[in-house]
Order: sequence, then C-alpha cells, then structure tokens
Amino acid sequence: MVLHVTALDTFVRFDAALAARYDRPGPRYTSYPTAVQFNEDFGTADYRAAVRASAEQRPDAPLSVYVHIPFCSSPCFYCGCSRVITRQRGQAESYLDRLQHEIAMQARLFTGGRRVEQLHLGGGTPTFLECAQLEALLGGLGAHFPLCRDERREFSIEVDPRTADGESIRRLAAMGFNRLSLGVQDFDPGVQRAVNRLQPQDETLAMIGQARDAGFRSVSVDLIYGLPRQTTDSFARTLDAVIGARPDRVAVYGYAHMPRLFKAQRRIREAELPDAAGRLALLGLSVARMTAAGYVYIGMDHFALPGDELARALEDGSLHRNFQGYSTRADCDLVGLGVTSIGSIGDCYAQNRKALPDYYAAVDADRLPVLRGLWLTDDDRRRRAVIQSIMCSTRVDYEEFGARWGVDFRDCYAGELAALQPLADDGLVELGRDGFRLTPAGRLLMRHVAMCFDAHLAAPDLAAGRYSRAV
Repeated sequence: MVLHVTALDTFVRFDAALAARYDRPGPRYTSYPTAVQFNEDFGTADYRAAVRASAEQRPDAPLSVYVHIPFCSSPCFYCGCSRVITRQRGQAESYLDRLQHEIAMQARLFTGGRRVEQLHLGGGTPTFLECAQLEALLGGLGAHFPLCRDERREFSIEVDPRTADGESIRRLAAMGFNRLSLGVQDFDPGVQRAVNRLQPQDETLAMIGQARDAGFRSVSVDLIYGLPRQTTDSFARTLDAVIGARPDRVAVYGYAHMPRLFKAQRRIREAELPDAAGRLALLGLSVARMTAAGYVYIGMDHFALPGDELARALEDGSLHRNFQGYSTRADCDLVGLGVTSIGSIGDCYAQNRKALPDYYAAVDADRLPVLRGLWLTDDDRRRRAVIQSIMCSTRVDYEEFGARWGVDFRDCYAGELAALQPLADDGLVELGRDGFRLTPAGRLLMRHVAMCFDAHLAAPDLAAGRYSRAV
C-alpha cells in the first residue's frame, strides 16, 4: 500500500475497547530523551558550552523563557507539580531575590540581543505573588533580556482563580501578558472537597470574560478527569459549563495517581477514584463533548478552537512539543529559570536544583543552579525528530526524514517498524511504503506509537511507576 502523507486529518475517534487494551503507563514526551534519563554528570560547564554553541549556530534565534513560581497557600491533593506549601508571603521575597540574581547570571550568557518572544510563568501558583512582585519580576527580565513587545509575543501565566480578581487580571495584561491559563479541574463540589480545592464556578467563569475585556489574546482552561467522586454526569456539567464560556483552549488531563512519588496524593481515598471503565467513560465523554462543540483535538490532552494558534500550527505543520506541552515556537531555545525548572538549549536539556535550600545556596554563591541534564547524541536527535512528528504531525514521511537526516528510515528503524506492526493490526497506525500515520483512534494513544521509537525506555522504569497511564 502506498500511503500519501500530505493533508493532515484532524479527526479523532474514541474507541473504548482499544483504549482499555492500551491503558498502560508511558512517557508524555514533553522531551526526548525524557527527564528520567537526566543525570548529574551534566553540570554548569556543559550548560555554558551549550549556550555558546547555540549562539554560534543561531545568533539571531528567539528565546523562550519559563519561570517557575513554586508557592501555593494550600495543597491540591491531586497535584504532582513541584511546589512549596506556605501561607508566609515573606518566603516569596527571598525567592524572588534569588530569581533576579539567576536572571542576571543567565543573561550574561545570552549576549547578542536574542529576543524573548515566548514567556511562561508556571507553578505552583504564580498568582501567589502580589501584582507588585510580578511587575518587579517582569522588570528584572526586561532589564536583562530584550522582551518582545509587539503582537508576535506569547507571554502566558497560570492563574488560580482563587488568588486573582478583575483588577489583578487587568494589571497582568498591562504587564504584557496576553495568554492566560485558568486552573479549574472540576466544578463539582463533592469532587472539589475530595481534592481540597474549593472554587466557585461563577467567579471562575467570569474571569474568562474579564481576561478578554482586559485584552488577553487567548484564554485556556485546565480540567482533570479521573478524580475521586467524579461521575460522567457530574463531569458533563463541568464540561458544559466550560464549553459555554468558550475559552480558546481546553486541556483535559488524565489524573495520574502516583502516591509513592507525590505525598499529597496519599490524602486521596483510592476507593473514591473511578474504576478503569469509569475513567475511560470520562475520557470518551470529554472527547465527544469537546469535538461536538467545535474544538479541534490537538493531541494528548489538548483541544483548541479552529482559529487558535495551536489549531493553525497543527494544520500547517509548525506544531511543537516541549516541557510546557504543545507550543508554536519550535525555533526557540528554552531557558528555564527558578527552582526545578528545565531548559532546552541546542542539543542539551538542563534542570535546576529541586530543593529551595540547594537552589538558594547555588545562586548565593554566584553559580548557575544546574543540578542535572543531558547531551543528546546523534541517535537521540533523530529519534526526537521522529517522536515530535508522531506527537505533533501524527505521521512520518520516510523520504522527508531521510533527506533531512541522511539515513534510510526503513533500514535505520527496521526493528521499530516491526514493533509498530501489532499497533497497526490493532488499528492505531496505518503503515505504507512511504510512511506511516496515526489513525483517528490512534491519535488518542500516540504515546504508545512514540514508545516504539524510544531507545531509552526500560521495563524497570515502567514497572517502577515513573510514568502516568496513557489514558
């Protein structure tokens, strides 16, 4: 069979039997190799070398910056993020002082005026900070890095609606933020009590309108299925309420219950979690409601309105995937700032120290707080390109790949193509002479297709619970 890999099919189909058969853990592929492979042999000297090499190869390439704000005033029991629970606002000042110092150290490496076109503040809870503190943070970034101020910029911030109001939304817009991500998870009061996140529906949905009035170009909402006490009826009400507010993007994440790794999750009663069939029903409901409402399935957990930049990037082939999920800026080096943040510079990944005392000690000693990382080999770079194509384009063209990388795809990945055959037999992929592509049913299980090309994936890592379930 000749498989023509040209026009992109954005249709997605939920197949409950197929999803149940592949409901196994696996990486999310926000990077390849994944963070499991990072090691402490990689240090600050490696990071500096990577920045120098990138500057020589792409001196005018734009930058993407991620800033991690770790603080939350109370724990959400489902959370697997790196965060510090505190009600002592003074802790933020100590952290911001070090963050400003790290910004200055990083900026000294990136000489030549490389402009920041993409900025994301995540957490934790970035809006744990007061607006004046956020303004000072943005001022520090702008003093050391050239910040894009025109319409090309994509400056986003994660907002907990419980820590913001209309006035703070307007001030965020005045700072230059033009994308807003609202954490919702679920509006059902019983579910909220079970995960320790009480959040009024009306106030949250009103914030979408407030963001638009303030001039935000895009508003996204985060939901989670698979939480304790969730039912299809209750989650349908949440989905309908969110769809009615018409945010530009919606992420519907599957809850990853990993209490061995995340202490807060031990507060969740496992008996209250949906069983496997109930979890699949919640996923099927989410796909059906979102697509029926006109949202385009981007991949993994993401949906977007047809006119959104993510949907356009999916159509024109410029969609990218990094540590923040799906993105439109594949040409940017990613600079990670703050405790535990991860950057991607050229052919390396680098992660900052994970504990606040260690991060503080490094910065106070005027050292970059790099803890670990990884240099990509030539084989890693090629495999990363294959996995990016699977996750972002839902297809791989053998001739196009060969022309770019100077290898014969069929010969180079004969074993991987053999591993794809059972997935093809199950209807996840269609294999052709000139390439392969994911089927509408396979798009929901793209992690399993990508896993066939992961040379680092080891059975002990899968068995040790280091990855979330695929559905």
